[in-house]
Amino acid sequence: MKKSFLIVAGIALVALACLAIAMPDAVSHLASLNHHGTGVSMAMATLAANQLRDYQLGDKEEYPVVAADIIYQGAAVGENGSGYSRPLVAGDPFQGFAEAIADNSAGAAGAINVNVRKKGNIVLPISGLAITANDRPLVYASDDNTFTLTATSNSLIGTVSRWISTGLAVVEFDAGFAAGVLAP
Repeated sequence: MKKSFLIVAGIALVALACLAIAMPDAVSHLASLNHHGTGVSMAMATLAANQLRDYQLGDKEEYPVVAADIIYQGAAVGENGSGYSRPLVAGDPFQGFAEAIADNSAGAAGAINVNVRKKGNIVLPISGLAITANDRPLVYASDDNTFTLTATSNSLIGTVSRWISTGLAVVEFDAGFAAGVLAP
């Protein structure tokens, strides 16, 4: 496939070169269309040197932690309304699950960050979950370690992916979906 793409690209370049040789006025006319704001730009903003990029892993993020608090590994993490992360409190926007402890018990707000996994599958205890929950019900959190199928004022975190046993399931979580950014 790569070879056929290169062949097609080469043919296109040869055709453009032939057009430029045979009809130089047409090429200069196309180039001038953008000058007047009525055409497509022929100019490209290509790199002339290497450009270092800050790549992020798709399912991980790092957020600043509230002052004087500890977020334990495995905790559901919420945003407190002021831009800082904390152990999730019912109604917080869900940010993901803490990958490691983030102890900011002696620090100011933002002194440390918490690393979270914002998307994936996780085994969670869910109150009220029975084997009949095979229709992918929504899962909510009322704190950093209490999960339920009851919406009320709780925070949406994902859906039941697979029932394991009474009160235990694999939950497909997605902080973007929970925030209403992504479609289920």
